[in-house]
Amino acid sequence: MRIASQPAWILHVRPWRETSALVELFTRDHGRVGAVARGIRGPRRQPLRAALQPFSLVSTDLDLRGELARLDRAEALIAPLGLAGDALLAGFYLNELAVRLLPRHDPLPALFDRYGRTLAALGDAGLAWTLRRFERDLLDALGVLPPLDHDSLGEPLDPAARYRLDPEHGALRDRQLAAGSVSGAALLALAADREPPPGQLRELREAMRGLVSHHLGPRGLRSWGLLAEVAQMGRAP
Repeated sequence: MRIASQPAWILHVRPWRETSALVELFTRDHGRVGAVARGIRGPRRQPLRAALQPFSLVSTDLDLRGELARLDRAEALIAPLGLAGDALLAGFYLNELAVRLLPRHDPLPALFDRYGRTLAALGDAGLAWTLRRFERDLLDALGVLPPLDHDSLGEPLDPAARYRLDPEHGALRDRQLAAGSVSGAALLALAADREPPPGQLRELREAMRGLVSHHLGPRGLRSWGLLAEVAQMGRAP
């Protein structure tokens, strides 16, 4: 199937054979697509090679055949995003998360738009909150986000109580105040899309990582190691 002028975000690029590359795309109408860009090292293909940069929004022509598509054209739709420092690390995390969790060829246009807004916001203050919102929306788009405003019994969350966010059962009341529990106030803030104070943001980071880890399986994310180093410097996103 031929697809013309399909908007796509570049998630990942790696060399393949001597002159080609394997590209992971997040397309608006076809979800995550793996594609082969052939012969990009030749001088005539320099425009295509230049367009294949992570965090780039491009217009693509694709030939979908089997698991991997053929990428025939990619032209930039916006200027490249100049991510640096913590924002760049956060961008790598978003891309790795998308590559690992998004199913192939499953259209998620609302999440496609959310991804673009998230990238644009990475250079602003509130980096941690920006990532928590994307994790929430990604899991919600995949249909695996447990309710964030009521517990496993269907009761409204108590802002003053502590909970464990279980991937299968949702929020479980934690009367033992075990490590890794999260306040009801933090979960309610995430549900209402209202940025909580720093302490609650740290709780949400661990709670959302638990959900993400469950759906990733035993192999975690490489970017978590980089983010852990940032956390040791007291500015973890």
